[in-house]
Amino acid sequence: MPRKKITKERHIHCSFCGRPKSENLRLIAGIDAYICEDCVKIAYDIIRDEEKTKREFKTFTLPTPEEIKAYLDDYVIGQELAKKVLSVAVYNHYKRILNPKKDIELQKTNVLLIGPTGSGKTLLAKTLAKLLDVPFAIFDVTSLTESGYVGEDVEMILLRLIQNAGGDIEKASYGIVYLDEIDKIAYKHTTGRDVSGEGVQEELLKLLEGHVVNVPMKSNKKMSEQPTYQIDTSNILFILGGAFVGIEDIIRSRLGSTEMGFKSIQRDVSKLTYNEIISKVEPEDVIKYGFLPEFVGRIPVIVPLHSLGKEELIRILTEPRDAVIKQYQRFFEMENVKLSFTEDALEAIADIAIQTKTGARGLRNIIEKALLETMFKLPTLRQKRPIEEVIVDKEVITSGKEPVIIFSEYKKRKESF
Repeated sequence: MPRKKITKERHIHCSFCGRPKSENLRLIAGIDAYICEDCVKIAYDIIRDEEKTKREFKTFTLPTPEEIKAYLDDYVIGQELAKKVLSVAVYNHYKRILNPKKDIELQKTNVLLIGPTGSGKTLLAKTLAKLLDVPFAIFDVTSLTESGYVGEDVEMILLRLIQNAGGDIEKASYGIVYLDEIDKIAYKHTTGRDVSGEGVQEELLKLLEGHVVNVPMKSNKKMSEQPTYQIDTSNILFILGGAFVGIEDIIRSRLGSTEMGFKSIQRDVSKLTYNEIISKVEPEDVIKYGFLPEFVGRIPVIVPLHSLGKEELIRILTEPRDAVIKQYQRFFEMENVKLSFTEDALEAIADIAIQTKTGARGLRNIIEKALLETMFKLPTLRQKRPIEEVIVDKEVITSGKEPVIIFSEYKKRKESF
């Protein structure tokens, strides 16, 4: 009998970490299970951290819509209507979380941004997350497919948010997710199942409307059985963005024909610009573009962004806190060299961005190409002769001419590389 007792004792182990009982490890017995003192401490720390996150969020000071827009103004040039609509939407979303009342169920304020490439959709979402200091994740939805097919499942969106929150589920549940290229999952009228369009839209619904979702701890679809996180998406703000190429034709068609009684009145809308047309976008246009009515119904706020003109692109180059020109000037400052751009150089950069239809997104690439050779040579060249300034003019941008430099000992003399 004593031998059997010893054998039984040896089989006692912590049901959480699996370590066996020993003289140096105390176990607390439960019903058909044990937990060791180390796991108790870990569990306590987890609960304490979650409670701390809840307390911190409850004491979170929510900026007013005017304060949110003022912050956006520092980083995003133009798009005044979009910034105003977004400021109100974000304010209402977090006000709903901070004031939970059950008498009236308030719908989530998910947002859809519609605008051409380089109009500032991603920058707006990033800047909002930075202001609010909440976890933020960007996810390109073109990699998504319906569960069971080759591609990524929608749960991977939440996994990225959790990872960006440092594994803190509670903190992630108040975060912001930006779903990029959302227009690419418009469903296609095919004979088979549209697994990357309609199927993905259906699976995204549970995230958008708010559900407790099981999220695999690793992005490995081959591991059918793996530990999961559980996260409630009810308080996650989803911002969706896409260019929606061609939606202007759908809007123009709707605006061109208006029903009045039994008569159809045709209006000439052919002369309306893209910006005038896109400002009139309605949920029905998004549905006609290829989105399920119930999907569009989970996005109460639709924000049109206009294409950026030459003047706005020049302001984007120079005015924001982290303007592209300021960034390159800082790189040159690190070499103790001043970097200057002439007015016609700025205009040339903006013209190229408009011609290539890359908007603000293409500005950095244009400057990078123009300054590549200079940045390659500069560190070596300044070791031989001190340099005062590098000047970029129109020809540097349009013709590939090397910038003009001014050496320190000859401030009035200009030489070329």
